[in-house]
Amino acid sequence: MATTGRVLSTAEERREVVLSTAVSSFAARGYYGTNTTEVAKRAGISQAYVYRLFPNKEALFVAVVEHCFDLVRDSFARGAAKARGSEPHEVLMAMGDEYARLIADQDLLLVQVHAQAAAASEPAVREVVQRSYARTVEYVRSVSGADADAIQYFMARGALCHLVVAIGAIEVDAPWANTLSAGLRHY
Repeated sequence: MATTGRVLSTAEERREVVLSTAVSSFAARGYYGTNTTEVAKRAGISQAYVYRLFPNKEALFVAVVEHCFDLVRDSFARGAAKARGSEPHEVLMAMGDEYARLIADQDLLLVQVHAQAAAASEPAVREVVQRSYARTVEYVRSVSGADADAIQYFMARGALCHLVVAIGAIEVDAPWANTLSAGLRHY
């Protein structure tokens, strides 16, 4: 039997390719505007193979949302490791700085925005967003040692970062945009 030199990837490797491709697809068009045909085409596989990895679009989107929240947690861990001290404020600032670096890749940010919008009417999406935020808040609490008020402020500031980046307020030189963007780090 002759070999072609082609190395086949495992299902797990293909799953990762589909997830990363789906992030950019869902970021561009949202949950409702993205279809699995587009994701398959961008991933270089058949739609049938996408369905072998994920039973439907909802399952794919839920996996993408979980993947994005894993990346957020990883960024928080990098930030906590870089903190200049162990005081909760110092840890939160370092975590926020790493998060600002992470969302410079707007695909991840836009998936989060689309997930929050879809959560309003899609129960499975709502469930994964709630579960992911619960894990994120508890992770921030355990790593930073911050109290509930500080964590709420930290998370609210992250949501404001989403808004500022999503609407391009950092490129607008107007009082309203300057007010929203004041003090936020952007990369």
